[in-house]
Amino acid sequence: MVFTVKDYQDLARLLREHPEWREELRRLVLSEELLALPEIVRELALAQRRTEEGVGALAAAQQRTEERVNTLTEQVRLLTEGQERLTEQVRLLTEGQQRLTDTVGGLKGWVLERIYADRAGAYFGRLLRQVKVVEVHTLEDQLEAALTAEEFHDVLLLDVLVRGRVRRVGEGPEVWLAVEVSAVVDQRDVERAVRRAGHLRKAGYRVVPVVAGEGVTQGGQEAAGVQRVALVQDGGVAFWPEALAGWEDIRLEGDDGHSQ
Repeated sequence: MVFTVKDYQDLARLLREHPEWREELRRLVLSEELLALPEIVRELALAQRRTEEGVGALAAAQQRTEERVNTLTEQVRLLTEGQERLTEQVRLLTEGQQRLTDTVGGLKGWVLERIYADRAGAYFGRLLRQVKVVEVHTLEDQLEAALTAEEFHDVLLLDVLVRGRVRRVGEGPEVWLAVEVSAVVDQRDVERAVRRAGHLRKAGYRVVPVVAGEGVTQGGQEAAGVQRVALVQDGGVAFWPEALAGWEDIRLEGDDGHSQ
Protein backbone atom coordinates (compact mmCIF):
# COMPACT_ATOMS: atom_id res chain seq x y z
CA MET A 1 0.00 0.00 0.00
CA VAL A 2 1.37 3.36 -1.11
CA PHE A 3 1.03 6.32 1.32
CA THR A 4 0.36 9.42 -0.77
CA VAL A 5 0.47 13.07 -0.09
CA LYS A 6 -3.29 13.17 0.10
CA ASP A 7 -3.19 10.39 2.68
CA TYR A 8 -0.68 12.45 4.73
CA GLN A 9 -2.85 15.52 4.49
CA ASP A 10 -5.90 13.54 5.59
CA LEU A 11 -3.91 12.13 8.54
CA ALA A 12 -2.76 15.56 9.56
CA ARG A 13 -6.35 16.86 9.39
CA LEU A 14 -7.63 14.03 11.50
CA LEU A 15 -4.92 14.59 14.13
CA ARG A 16 -5.86 18.26 14.29
CA GLU A 17 -9.44 17.37 14.73
CA HIS A 18 -8.68 14.65 17.25
CA PRO A 19 -5.70 15.75 19.37
CA GLU A 20 -6.11 12.75 21.66
CA TRP A 21 -4.95 10.51 18.82
CA ARG A 22 -1.56 12.17 18.71
CA GLU A 23 -0.25 10.40 21.83
CA GLU A 24 -1.37 7.06 20.45
CA LEU A 25 0.33 7.82 17.17
CA ARG A 26 3.56 8.72 18.93
CA ARG A 27 3.54 5.45 20.80
CA LEU A 28 3.04 3.62 17.54
CA VAL A 29 5.67 5.51 15.58
CA LEU A 30 8.37 6.26 18.18
CA SER A 31 10.46 3.86 20.30
CA GLU A 32 10.30 3.89 24.08
CA GLU A 33 13.77 5.48 24.18
CA LEU A 34 12.65 8.36 22.00
CA LEU A 35 9.49 8.77 23.99
CA ALA A 36 11.54 8.96 27.20
CA LEU A 37 13.97 11.48 25.69
CA PRO A 38 12.10 14.64 26.78
CA GLU A 39 12.02 13.42 30.37
CA ILE A 40 15.68 12.55 30.19
CA VAL A 41 16.44 16.00 28.82
CA ARG A 42 14.45 17.60 31.62
CA GLU A 43 16.31 15.52 34.22
CA LEU A 44 19.64 16.40 32.65
CA ALA A 45 18.72 20.06 32.67
CA LEU A 46 17.68 19.79 36.30
CA ALA A 47 20.93 17.99 37.19
CA GLN A 48 22.89 20.61 35.29
CA ARG A 49 21.10 23.34 37.19
CA ARG A 50 21.80 21.62 40.51
CA THR A 51 25.47 21.17 39.50
CA GLU A 52 25.74 24.85 38.60
CA GLU A 53 24.12 25.79 41.88
CA GLY A 54 26.58 23.50 43.73
CA VAL A 55 29.53 24.97 41.88
CA GLY A 56 28.27 28.44 42.70
CA ALA A 57 27.89 27.53 46.35
CA LEU A 58 31.35 25.98 46.34
CA ALA A 59 32.81 29.08 44.71
CA ALA A 60 31.06 31.26 47.29
CA ALA A 61 32.41 29.08 50.10
CA GLN A 62 35.86 29.25 48.54
CA GLN A 63 35.57 33.02 48.34
CA ARG A 64 34.55 33.22 52.00
CA THR A 65 37.46 30.95 52.95
CA GLU A 66 39.90 33.11 51.00
CA GLU A 67 38.52 36.22 52.66
CA ARG A 68 38.92 34.66 56.10
CA VAL A 69 42.45 33.54 55.22
CA ASN A 70 43.29 37.03 53.99
CA THR A 71 41.82 38.54 57.15
CA LEU A 72 43.80 36.10 59.32
CA THR A 73 46.98 36.81 57.32
CA GLU A 74 46.52 40.53 57.85
CA GLN A 75 45.91 40.01 61.55
CA VAL A 76 49.07 37.90 61.81
CA ARG A 77 51.01 40.59 59.93
CA LEU A 78 49.73 43.31 62.26
CA LEU A 79 50.47 41.13 65.28
CA THR A 80 54.00 40.46 64.00
CA GLU A 81 54.59 44.16 63.41
CA GLY A 82 53.25 44.92 66.87
CA GLN A 83 55.55 42.30 68.37
CA GLU A 84 58.51 43.74 66.49
CA ARG A 85 57.69 47.25 67.72
CA LEU A 86 57.34 45.93 71.26
CA THR A 87 60.65 44.09 70.99
CA GLU A 88 62.33 47.25 69.73
CA GLN A 89 60.81 49.29 72.55
CA VAL A 90 61.99 46.74 75.11
CA ARG A 91 65.47 46.83 73.54
CA LEU A 92 65.58 50.61 73.69
CA LEU A 93 64.28 50.56 77.25
CA THR A 94 66.91 48.00 78.23
CA GLU A 95 69.65 50.04 76.60
CA GLY A 96 68.39 53.17 78.33
CA GLN A 97 68.30 51.36 81.65
CA GLN A 98 71.84 50.09 81.09
CA ARG A 99 73.07 53.58 80.19
CA LEU A 100 71.39 54.95 83.29
CA THR A 101 72.93 52.19 85.41
CA ASP A 102 76.36 52.85 83.89
CA THR A 103 75.96 56.59 84.43
CA VAL A 104 74.89 56.16 88.05
CA GLY A 105 77.69 53.66 88.62
CA GLY A 106 80.21 56.02 87.03
CA LEU A 107 79.01 58.95 89.13
CA LYS A 108 79.08 56.83 92.25
CA GLY A 109 82.58 55.65 91.42
CA TRP A 110 83.75 59.22 90.85
CA VAL A 111 82.23 60.31 94.16
CA LEU A 112 83.97 57.40 95.92
CA GLU A 113 87.28 58.38 94.33
CA ARG A 114 86.92 61.87 95.79
CA ILE A 115 85.95 60.45 99.18
CA TYR A 116 88.95 58.11 99.29
CA ALA A 117 91.26 60.91 98.17
CA ASP A 118 89.83 63.46 100.61
CA ARG A 119 89.79 61.03 103.53
CA ALA A 120 92.87 59.00 102.69
CA GLY A 121 94.09 59.18 106.27
CA ALA A 122 90.90 57.59 107.54
CA TYR A 123 90.83 54.79 104.95
CA PHE A 124 94.54 54.00 104.71
CA GLY A 125 95.72 55.18 108.14
CA ARG A 126 95.46 51.67 109.53
CA LEU A 127 97.97 50.57 106.87
CA LEU A 128 100.33 53.55 106.72
CA ARG A 129 101.57 56.39 108.90
CA GLN A 130 101.99 59.92 107.59
CA VAL A 131 99.51 59.22 104.79
CA LYS A 132 99.76 61.63 101.89
CA VAL A 133 97.81 61.74 98.62
CA VAL A 134 100.03 62.33 95.58
CA GLU A 135 98.72 63.72 92.28
CA VAL A 136 100.11 61.49 89.56
CA HIS A 137 100.78 64.39 87.21
CA THR A 138 103.37 65.73 89.67
CA LEU A 139 105.51 62.69 88.77
CA GLU A 140 105.35 63.31 85.01
CA ASP A 141 109.07 63.84 84.44
CA GLN A 142 110.14 60.64 86.20
CA LEU A 143 107.30 58.60 84.64
CA GLU A 144 107.82 59.79 81.06
CA ALA A 145 111.53 59.05 81.33
CA ALA A 146 110.94 55.45 82.44
CA LEU A 147 107.71 54.40 80.69
CA THR A 148 106.37 54.03 77.18
CA ALA A 149 103.75 56.53 76.08
CA GLU A 150 101.03 53.91 76.52
CA GLU A 151 102.20 53.01 80.03
CA PHE A 152 102.50 56.68 80.98
CA HIS A 153 98.96 57.53 79.91
CA ASP A 154 97.67 54.40 81.65
CA VAL A 155 99.23 55.52 84.95
CA LEU A 156 97.61 58.95 84.59
CA LEU A 157 94.23 57.18 84.81
CA LEU A 158 95.00 55.79 88.28
CA ASP A 159 92.17 56.72 90.68
CA VAL A 160 94.19 57.50 93.82
CA LEU A 161 97.92 57.42 94.60
CA VAL A 162 98.93 57.38 98.29
CA ARG A 163 102.30 57.29 100.03
CA GLY A 164 103.24 56.67 103.66
CA ARG A 165 105.23 54.50 106.05
CA VAL A 166 104.10 50.97 106.78
CA ARG A 167 102.73 50.45 110.27
CA ARG A 168 103.86 47.52 112.44
CA VAL A 169 107.26 47.26 110.74
CA GLY A 170 110.04 48.83 112.87
CA GLU A 171 110.74 52.31 111.60
CA GLY A 172 108.28 51.65 108.78
CA PRO A 173 109.65 51.73 105.24
CA GLU A 174 107.88 54.07 102.83
CA VAL A 175 105.61 52.54 100.23
CA TRP A 176 103.12 53.85 97.68
CA LEU A 177 99.60 52.55 97.18
CA ALA A 178 98.17 52.43 93.64
CA VAL A 179 94.46 52.47 94.42
CA GLU A 180 91.64 51.64 92.02
CA VAL A 181 88.24 52.70 93.37
CA SER A 182 84.88 51.30 92.29
CA ALA A 183 81.39 51.13 93.78
CA VAL A 184 81.60 47.36 93.37
CA VAL A 185 85.12 46.02 92.94
CA ASP A 186 85.43 43.33 90.29
CA GLN A 187 88.20 41.41 88.57
CA ARG A 188 88.84 44.23 86.07
CA ASP A 189 89.53 46.67 88.92
CA VAL A 190 92.06 44.24 90.34
CA GLU A 191 93.76 43.86 86.96
CA ARG A 192 93.96 47.66 86.51
CA ALA A 193 95.49 48.10 89.98
CA VAL A 194 98.10 45.42 89.26
CA ARG A 195 98.93 46.82 85.84
CA ARG A 196 99.27 50.44 86.96
CA ALA A 197 101.23 49.48 90.06
CA GLY A 198 103.57 47.61 87.71
CA HIS A 199 104.13 50.76 85.66
CA LEU A 200 104.97 52.77 88.76
CA ARG A 201 107.37 50.08 90.00
CA LYS A 202 109.04 50.15 86.59
CA ALA A 203 109.59 53.87 87.16
CA GLY A 204 111.37 53.09 90.45
CA TYR A 205 108.63 53.52 93.07
CA ARG A 206 107.91 50.97 95.82
CA VAL A 207 104.25 50.41 95.00
CA VAL A 208 101.61 48.00 96.29
CA PRO A 209 98.32 47.60 94.34
CA VAL A 210 95.08 48.26 96.22
CA VAL A 211 91.38 48.10 95.27
CA ALA A 212 88.71 49.88 97.28
CA GLY A 213 84.92 50.11 97.20
CA GLU A 214 81.64 49.60 98.96
CA GLY A 215 81.21 46.05 97.68
CA VAL A 216 83.14 43.36 95.84
CA THR A 217 82.17 40.56 93.47
CA GLN A 218 83.23 37.01 94.13
CA GLY A 219 85.51 37.17 91.11
CA GLY A 220 87.02 40.42 92.35
CA GLN A 221 87.72 39.00 95.78
CA GLU A 222 89.24 35.82 94.37
CA ALA A 223 91.42 37.81 91.96
CA ALA A 224 92.63 40.09 94.78
CA GLY A 225 93.64 37.11 96.86
CA VAL A 226 95.42 35.33 94.02
CA GLN A 227 97.29 38.44 92.77
CA ARG A 228 98.04 39.72 96.29
CA VAL A 229 96.14 42.97 95.94
CA ALA A 230 95.00 44.65 99.15
CA LEU A 231 91.20 45.02 99.33
CA VAL A 232 89.73 47.95 101.27
CA GLN A 233 86.01 47.53 101.75
CA ASP A 234 83.41 48.87 104.14
CA GLY A 235 85.97 49.95 106.73
CA GLY A 236 87.88 46.65 106.61
CA VAL A 237 91.04 45.53 104.84
CA ALA A 238 91.82 42.14 103.33
CA PHE A 239 95.03 40.71 101.85
CA TRP A 240 97.24 43.55 103.17
CA PRO A 241 99.93 41.28 104.66
CA GLU A 242 99.94 39.16 101.48
CA ALA A 243 100.24 42.29 99.30
CA LEU A 244 103.19 43.66 101.32
CA ALA A 245 104.96 40.31 101.36
CA GLY A 246 104.31 39.61 97.68
CA TRP A 247 105.23 43.01 96.28
CA GLU A 248 107.82 44.38 98.72
CA ASP A 249 108.84 41.36 100.78
CA ILE A 250 107.77 43.24 103.90
CA ARG A 251 106.52 41.23 106.87
CA LEU A 252 104.30 42.83 109.50
CA GLU A 253 105.39 42.36 113.11
CA GLY A 254 103.33 39.78 114.92
CA ASP A 255 101.71 38.66 111.66
CA ASP A 256 101.82 35.15 110.23
CA GLY A 257 101.62 36.45 106.70
CA HIS A 258 97.90 35.83 106.24
CA SER A 259 94.89 38.13 106.47
CA GLN A 260 92.64 37.63 109.43
